[in-house]
Amino acid sequence: MSMMKKKYISLFLIAVASLAAPGCYPDEELNIPKKEVTDSEDDLDEFIQDRFIDEYGVAVRYKFVDRYVDQNKRVTPPKLDVVRPMLDFLTDFWIEPFSEVANGETFFRNHVPAEVIFIGSTIYNADGTVTLGTADAGARITLTEVNFIDVSDRDWIFRQLGTIYHEFAHIMHQRYNLPASWQQISPQGYTSLGSWYNLTDEEALQRGFVSPYGTSTFNEDFAEIVAFFLYDPDFYAKYINDETNCATADCVSRNEGRAKLRQKLTAVIAHYKQNVGVDLEQVRARVQARL
Repeated sequence: MSMMKKKYISLFLIAVASLAAPGCYPDEELNIPKKEVTDSEDDLDEFIQDRFIDEYGVAVRYKFVDRYVDQNKRVTPPKLDVVRPMLDFLTDFWIEPFSEVANGETFFRNHVPAEVIFIGSTIYNADGTVTLGTADAGARITLTEVNFIDVSDRDWIFRQLGTIYHEFAHIMHQRYNLPASWQQISPQGYTSLGSWYNLTDEEALQRGFVSPYGTSTFNEDFAEIVAFFLYDPDFYAKYINDETNCATADCVSRNEGRAKLRQKLTAVIAHYKQNVGVDLEQVRARVQARL
């Protein structure tokens, strides 16, 4: 099973463990002496104020506050010693790749959400599902699994980048709508928010989507393509370039799906250029150079 399949299907089925206290898991308390926490928090708060709030107008929330997570969900707060490495990760893979391309810094400053929330674990929902990340109308991005940070683990990196780029892409269609005729490229391929997880990666590709989750709505389709395009080193081989010498019906169907994805990728790249003047191919090149 592929990594993204694990992201959207296997994790979707994880059951919630029973909890002894609301909001966090008692066996994952921070257990840091009060004075050390205070001193370290002062340093972190100063760094965030200087590098994120003053510079970009985005507040990074790492201290657990109930209002950032719905009351019927359970989470583990981030450990203090992972916050600074996570801030560096955001700088390396989110801020700088956009800021280094033409018009990218202006785009980032004008579209970055007001808040980024760090959650130590995944978000465990009351129905037994988990959430890897959320965005709230362009105002907030919530990142999970911060306590598991490991920049040598590509699976962790890809999950984080998939969440960051996916949620950031939602801001594009919220402000500028979807590309023209987007809904007509693969209209029969969509499922619903309640049934997308019944598809396999293969079936999604044959329909013209990069993931089963992308089939759930037009907006999720758009965001998934942006995210996969930016972080997946094998994006072109998997989703764009046709297989040669097809001898099976499945191979033919995959190539038919790729034809739809070529249309979608062309539309996505044009949408960014026309509306914000940013070349996503250049952003991708900078992301890939950091992997």
